[in-house]
Amino acid sequence: MNNISYVEMPSLTVIILTFNEELHIERCLHSVFQVSKQVFLVDSFSTDSTVENAEKLGVKVWQHEFKNHANQLAWALENLPVDTEWVMRVDADEVISPILAEEIREKLSLACAETGGYLVYRLVCFNGKVIRYGGVSHWVLRIWRKGTAKVEPRWMDEHMVLNSGGMKRLGGKYFDNNLNNITWWTNKHNNYSTREAIDLLNKKYGFLSASSGNYILTRQTHYTRWLKENLYLRLPLGVRAFMLFIFRMTFRLGILDGIDGVIFHFLQGFWYRFLVDIKVREVEHRMRAEGIDCVEAIQREFGINPLL
Repeated sequence: MNNISYVEMPSLTVIILTFNEELHIERCLHSVFQVSKQVFLVDSFSTDSTVENAEKLGVKVWQHEFKNHANQLAWALENLPVDTEWVMRVDADEVISPILAEEIREKLSLACAETGGYLVYRLVCFNGKVIRYGGVSHWVLRIWRKGTAKVEPRWMDEHMVLNSGGMKRLGGKYFDNNLNNITWWTNKHNNYSTREAIDLLNKKYGFLSASSGNYILTRQTHYTRWLKENLYLRLPLGVRAFMLFIFRMTFRLGILDGIDGVIFHFLQGFWYRFLVDIKVREVEHRMRAEGIDCVEAIQREFGINPLL
């Protein structure tokens, strides 16, 4: 770590979205300081010491009201004074491994003009354990050349997508390692389930405009979404959550993650998905009972305007 100051940093800006991340923000910032020339933080009016801790380390902070991650990141890309060649998105509870940091420093300065972005391998951690099976860790586009990518307008599971250039992979690992307890985790995923339900309802009722343009997604994202839209969503509500859990535990070898992995796969692969289905069912019940459209039903059920 002491040698980093002697290494020329790539022309890279890191953008971090935060809300009440005092537990993680200093760890995250020290991680991204390994690779960045500048770091910008977009906060959603945190009530803890997140902003104070970031500013103490010299990071510029902007405040913007949060609607969803896609909307927040799109605002950041449009409004922040990014003056570097490359941009990287990092979540506050994520950590860049030293090996990945070294490769970022080496590869970005040598990238050819045809390279539009870099994929990193994101590993999920739960209760201090890396979840290696079950299909939850995957390649994601987190570094892109300024002006060559945009964020998908989705309520959940949004990705950065390229509009030009190719993608290459970087070695090293990128850890999603949240340190909060299970009560926090379930509250977070309860909120996520509302956004996921809105996305699934949009798939069925089409109240959001489709993203225009030819954008490049990873093969894994294409494959996962094809399975979701052509298989998973065609299964009955509730039943599909149970089948996904069994699929993860057997065919994707989730059982090999041990007891912490079993807990994670049950909560994230069954409980969370089942909760999404219940919320979809409630919105559709309200539509029928009150004779209203999907957008109005979502507003009444969740108190959210789903139109991005």
